[in-house]
Amino acid sequence: MTKIECILRPGKLEDVKDSLNKYGIHGMTVTQVIGCGLQKGRKEVYRGTEYSINLLPKVKLEIVTKDEDVDEVVKIISQAARSGEIGDGKIFTYKIDNAIRIRTGETGEAAI
Repeated sequence: MTKIECILRPGKLEDVKDSLNKYGIHGMTVTQVIGCGLQKGRKEVYRGTEYSINLLPKVKLEIVTKDEDVDEVVKIISQAARSGEIGDGKIFTYKIDNAIRIRTGETGEAAI
């Protein structure tokens, strides 16, 4: 099993969810986060004073899937989240040793 963790633009979340649903991926965790990468934030003016806002709102999407589905899921997310501009986000993958469904006690891929 592999965990896919994505940092995305908030406005792209629905596009990514719709694309994943069409592929059959329904289980995911979504968290609102703030951070910065190559964008390095932006400048805003408030009451005549310029402020640097380093941390921008993003969405973190986490999915655990079968190893054989990882490449296709990453491709789907990449295509749905891409705008072509700095700040589109990142995708990370991690190997998962085990998963346990608390309700039933199922383990491994049966739990996801």
